[in-house]
Parts: sequence; structure tokens; C-alpha cells
Amino acid sequence: MTAAEISFESAPAPATRESMLRLFAEQFFASKLAVLGLILLILCLCLAFFAPWIAPQNPFDIGKLNIMYSKLPPGSVSGAMTHWLGTDGQARDVYSAILYGLRISLIVGLVSVSAAFAIGATAGLISAYFGGRIEALLMRIVDIQLSFPAILVALVLLSVLGQGVDKVIYALIATRWAYFARAARGAAIVERNKEYVQAARCMSLSWQRILWRHIFPNCIPPLMVIATIDLAHAIALEATLSFLGVGVPVTEPSLGMLISNGFEFMMSGIYWIAFFPGIALALVVVALNLVGDHLRDILNPRNEI
Repeated sequence: MTAAEISFESAPAPATRESMLRLFAEQFFASKLAVLGLILLILCLCLAFFAPWIAPQNPFDIGKLNIMYSKLPPGSVSGAMTHWLGTDGQARDVYSAILYGLRISLIVGLVSVSAAFAIGATAGLISAYFGGRIEALLMRIVDIQLSFPAILVALVLLSVLGQGVDKVIYALIATRWAYFARAARGAAIVERNKEYVQAARCMSLSWQRILWRHIFPNCIPPLMVIATIDLAHAIALEATLSFLGVGVPVTEPSLGMLISNGFEFMMSGIYWIAFFPGIALALVVVALNLVGDHLRDILNPRNEI
């Protein structure tokens, strides 16, 4: 058999790819809940991206804040501005703070999950391809990582690193990469003994080319499902850390920090400072879970038992 006669599973014909994408789109949009989650997710992304242009106030500009207008109820007016969601204890417009907080939460989640995806997928693919001592070493590290609760690892790391958006990202990467490594290894083990991989080895292709051009594309579907759901977990974990006072600093309020700022006023009836950021956080997490759950059902139908 010549090299030209070998057909690799990892490189389907364009027509096949188009039909697969069409089928995937039909299956995805067949679920009303998944479409609702996608719409909510796109809305949140747009609000976060355009926050500097659509927010009526810059909550970081301390010079324009007047403490006399702190803790105003929803619908109150201060000067020429109507605070539709009220103001917080620092006289910041809650609606504007939510837009900027949503921006920080999404940045933290997207960056941390992307880095964890890259690190974990690389470790999992290498361990599955080479096996032996390399696999044993990498998987023991993964097992140790997964044996500790994620929030405990993050708390320990942040107690050493201190507060900051970048510190939270580092902590989230350290807690999430092992999930991707385990999933990538499992998917790669299934692929490494298939005929197209054996054919690539017979053609003396480099292990880098075999790993990233032929095995990795077939491992992407389960990893994407994990990434979608893990993004919701990362945002929720960041909110928990910020609520506990060890995550994002007060000067860069995420949704978790906004909830923390308003929690102390809940018992006095000033509910809006924590309530509305909590609703925004819940909508983001629910939207991601709706999309991720349906992606899992499409890419792994065996779960629908």
C-alpha cells in the first residue's frame, strides 16, 4: 500500500466535515434549552465586552463617586443619573458595577480554562502516546491533584500569592488542568491503536505530527464539553474565592466581590447590592451549563440512558 492510498480518519473529506457540522447544528438547535443558554451566554459576552460604552458610570473612577448617594434603592435618581438597580455602599451604580464585574469574571474564567485546557491536554496526550514511566509519572501527579478539593488548593495558593486577578487565574489553572489531562489521556488511549495512527507511524512521521495532527483532533469533542462546563465551575469558584475575600481585590470587583460587598447589608433590608450581582452570576453559570450539558448529549449519546 502506498502513502497516497492511506486514508486517515483524522482528515475527513470536506463534504464529510460539512455534513457533520450541519448535523451537529441541527441537533444543537433542536433543544430549546440549549438555544436559550446560548442566547444568554452571547448576551453576557456582549454586555461584558461593551461595558465601557454602555455602562452609565465607571465604578472604578473614585473621583466621580459621591458618598451621599450610597445605598440608594433601585430607581433612585442622583443628579442626572437614574440608578435602575440602586447603588452600593461606595455610591457605585450597581448596574454599571455588574457590567464591569461580569467582564472580570468572564476574563478570569476564559483565560484560566484556556490555559488549563492547553496544559492538561498536552500532559494527557503525551502520557497516552508514550505510556510507560512517563504515563505513570504524569498520571500520579494528576491523581494527587484530583485527591484534594479544588477550593482548598486555590485557598492555599492564594494565601501564598496574595490577591489579584492574575493570582486568581494562576490558582484556577492549578486546580483545573488535571481534569483535562485525565480526559485527554482517556480519549487518546482509544485513538493511539487505531489503523490511521499505525499507518502514520509506518510512514515515519514525527511523534509531534502524529500527536497533534492526527490524534488530538479526534480528542477535541470530549475536551470541548469539559471546557464548557468547567468554565461555569471556574467562574463560580472565582466568585466563591472573591466572596471569601481572597480572590479579586475590591478595586477590581468581580461578581463574587460585588456579592460580598452587599452581603453585610442584607439583614438591614438593603438587598439589591448583593441580589442583582447574584442573579447575574446565576444566569452566566446556568447558560454555560445548559450549553455544556447539551453538547455532552450530542457528542456522547451513550449518556442519554
